[in-house]
Amino acid sequence: MGKSKRLKIGIVGCGAIGSSMAKFIVKKLFSQAQLSALYDLDASKIKKLAKSVSKKRDLAAGSLGDLIAESQLVVEAASALSSREIARRALSMGRDVMIMSTGGVAGSLKELSLLAKKNNARVYIPSGAICGVDALKAAKLGRIKSVTLTTRKNPRSFKGVKYVEERRIKLAGIKKETVLFSGSAREAVRHFPQNINVAAVLSLAGIGQDRTLVRLIASPGTKRNIHEIKIESASGDISTRTQNLLHPDNPKTSFLAVLSAMAALRQILEPVRIGT
Repeated sequence: MGKSKRLKIGIVGCGAIGSSMAKFIVKKLFSQAQLSALYDLDASKIKKLAKSVSKKRDLAAGSLGDLIAESQLVVEAASALSSREIARRALSMGRDVMIMSTGGVAGSLKELSLLAKKNNARVYIPSGAICGVDALKAAKLGRIKSVTLTTRKNPRSFKGVKYVEERRIKLAGIKKETVLFSGSAREAVRHFPQNINVAAVLSLAGIGQDRTLVRLIASPGTKRNIHEIKIESASGDISTRTQNLLHPDNPKTSFLAVLSAMAALRQILEPVRIGT
């Protein structure tokens, strides 16, 4: 791929995840892609990241619209509260989009799919912090009986969550494993949008938000985010367990989730695709 044909990638969100993605593009994908622009509501974050990844070009975009105009692929690394709007605007301008905050678009995939088709664009959603999505997609072509996700996190991971605060759950007082939530993926995504992107990915890849079951457990003894998935299907039963180390710069995010997005980027650029 010649230099003139390098894929132009813009990143929305200059926190720990956006920073990791930007550095990966500049250091590892430079022969196939170029970092075209950066945007964040916090201008100081844009400036800091832009200076750290490029001393020759000013990558700071003045607005979301400016970033989209400069990019062929928009990577959303902002938040679940803004991911749907970022995706909608990018697709409306005919740009491909990769969504990291999957919880924010779980209920809007049909709308985004139609918008993408209308504007000849694509939506990419990485597997994130779990394994087994490839098997789930394959099993869906047969018949899936049930999908259950059990997630264990340290209580501090749920700090500031409105659902927890409204129920006056004292996270600091949890001394043994405590089920904070049990219900559908739709409810889990609504109540824990910053904590449960994996539930959104599972429901989108499998049998939907209402049939995918989720249990969230506050586990004071763990320093990792642990996701257990059980799938019962006509093709067989599948069980996976992923014990994630936390991102060194953002303890609310699993390191694997960021690496998954990096792998998805590389896959877009490569001529050979491995896996479902």
